[in-house]
Amino acid sequence: MALVHRDTHVAEWPTLGWPERWRRLFEFEGGQEWLRVEEFHDGDTLVVRAELPDIDPDKDVEVTTVGDVVRIHGHREQKTEHKDKQGYRSEFRYGEFDREIALPQGATAKDVKATYSNGILEVRIPCPEKSEVTSAKVPIART
Repeated sequence: MALVHRDTHVAEWPTLGWPERWRRLFEFEGGQEWLRVEEFHDGDTLVVRAELPDIDPDKDVEVTTVGDVVRIHGHREQKTEHKDKQGYRSEFRYGEFDREIALPQGATAKDVKATYSNGILEVRIPCPEKSEVTSAKVPIART
């Protein structure tokens, strides 16, 4: 397993060189929650994992590919109630989340696979072998 350098696979809004702790202040941009993921290489496969507990992947999560980007989009709705002698307390949290990951060079949309198990969404993207870069001298013609 190898860690993935984020700049090569993540299509996201610019950080403007801000440290991570400052960027977190703006995670709820436009009413959408920032989806945190972990990315790593498992052999020749890019693996993207997102923790999504209490989500029904059939209703609440959509993984799509558009051009050279894989998009994870979902909706979360949680409500808790607590009743006791002191009173009644209700809390709720809802919202949408998105994350876009650039497809590795040479990967195609049909190769992307997603699974959901025990609250973890896992997207696997096979990375094709990189062809060796060849160089050749180009003759310059005089006109």
